[in-house]
Amino acid sequence: MRKLNGKVAIVTGGGTGIGKGIARGLALEGASTVLAARGEKRLNEAAKEIRALGGTSVDIPTDVTSESQVKTLFGRTLELSQRLDILVNNAGAVDGGPLDELPVETWDKVIAVNLRGPFLCTRSAMQIMKRQGGGRILNTGSISAQRPRFNAGPYATSKFGICGLTIVTALEGRNHGISACCLHRGNVDVENTAEGVGAVSGIPGYQPSRRCRWRRSRRSRC
Repeated sequence: MRKLNGKVAIVTGGGTGIGKGIARGLALEGASTVLAARGEKRLNEAAKEIRALGGTSVDIPTDVTSESQVKTLFGRTLELSQRLDILVNNAGAVDGGPLDELPVETWDKVIAVNLRGPFLCTRSAMQIMKRQGGGRILNTGSISAQRPRFNAGPYATSKFGICGLTIVTALEGRNHGISACCLHRGNVDVENTAEGVGAVSGIPGYQPSRRCRWRRSRRSRC
């Protein structure tokens, strides 16, 4: 028997990269997965790949910075599955530059996806999980929360913030059977970095060396 049979998981940023890998792993352990992201084509392809492997997966295009779209995501999940056991807040954005030259639009974009989005999703998830008596929330952090890089102000700040959100979620969820943790991953070679975008580094155009493309991830509650 697989470990997650009968469980339902939402994975944001589930159409590509780390989120897609997490969703696939959950599905292979028996969980029914709900993939959410803005890129509808890749999202649909990821769900099809999971189903081709014998897993259960649906895709719901969602902008996690939109309160109404997040509410729709969780509402449709309940309509389809009647429960929610796992939330993976993985959707993320990276941009940066020297602080004294940084456009406020760049700052707002990264903070919106990396902090507002997880807050909106966590709020909806906790409302469901409290009623059903428990659940698990995993936030994707970064080693940038512990070792910030030059020109990565918005990204590093957002990952420091996700630590705080994780701790508060764990404290407030404890008496309701809800646990929260934060995965501080290292550099991971995914679609965006392969295309030459600094998706992990926080530095536009950054290309990790072959030695640095994967580092041992650390799981932490901050």
